[in-house]
Amino acid sequence: MKKALAPVGLLAAILGSFLLINGCGKQDNSSQTNGSSTQPSASSQLTIAVIPKGTTHAYWQSVQAGAEKAGQEFGATIIYKGPLLESDVAGQQNLVEDFVGQGVSGIVLAPIDDAALLSPVQASTAKGIPVVVIDSALKGVNGTDYVSFVSTNNRVGGEMAGDEMTKLLGGKGKLVMLRYTEYSASTNDREAGFLDSIQKSPGFTILVANQYGGATEATAQEKAEDLLDQLQQADGIYCPNESTTLGMLHVLEQHNLAGKVKFVGFDATPREVDGMKANEIDSLVAQDPVKMGYLGVKACIDHIQGKPVDAVIDSGVKLITQDNLNDPDIQKFLAGG
Repeated sequence: MKKALAPVGLLAAILGSFLLINGCGKQDNSSQTNGSSTQPSASSQLTIAVIPKGTTHAYWQSVQAGAEKAGQEFGATIIYKGPLLESDVAGQQNLVEDFVGQGVSGIVLAPIDDAALLSPVQASTAKGIPVVVIDSALKGVNGTDYVSFVSTNNRVGGEMAGDEMTKLLGGKGKLVMLRYTEYSASTNDREAGFLDSIQKSPGFTILVANQYGGATEATAQEKAEDLLDQLQQADGIYCPNESTTLGMLHVLEQHNLAGKVKFVGFDATPREVDGMKANEIDSLVAQDPVKMGYLGVKACIDHIQGKPVDAVIDSGVKLITQDNLNDPDIQKFLAGG
């Protein structure tokens, strides 16, 4: 009898073990969620990749400082990495793809090209890795292809530059505008805003408004040199970012034109502010890159943690002039406060 029961007992034991194993597996599967809906616990460490347009301009160092400040405040690891030059579209695309492959928690991106970066951003979102766009707009659906857009109101900044030029020249004179690059949404808006403003004054004549300085200070200087004949005729000059402003300033200095023509630039890096102190730049439209980097990381973390995030977040813009350069509030702003 015992010999007859032994196989039955063995079979029951095997069956029980099988059911126990399957039960555990089923329990584990029921706790899994896809990447887009997983909510980290309060103690989990997030990793946020911050990808600037480039790493050579002082502006991006301020963005990095703001991003790292947010990382420290909210307990996230910040990986800051970008292409060397702001013209390296392929390099920036590769960085987005690499970080997606690494499985970072989220990405904060300042796209070089408003169209070319859309595909890798959509791929990141599809894999459950949220992207917050900063600085320069991306063609796509805000809130669907990416979480939020954190930026200066660049159109308003360009209009501020145009209004200031109108004030400096009394609404009349010959103007040169040196553009940045064709596919940069942020500077396109600054250029359009400037033109909208100065076209309100029929006394202005535009000598040049269709030339691009390119992604570096050196290329902007080279292009400004090519425009020397027009610069010698100009009453006012406008440049829409750090590299074009500094490249133009070099040429004006080399040809004894600095301080003799009204000059409005964009951004407020230390070298640009030095130009103002030397009376070679009249006014600067200043962004707050520290705040932009901070708000970009904060928006990404808030989204991951299930908190509401505005589709558009304005990081602010200010006009710095010779009259307010030494104001305490402006000095704090220049210091990245």
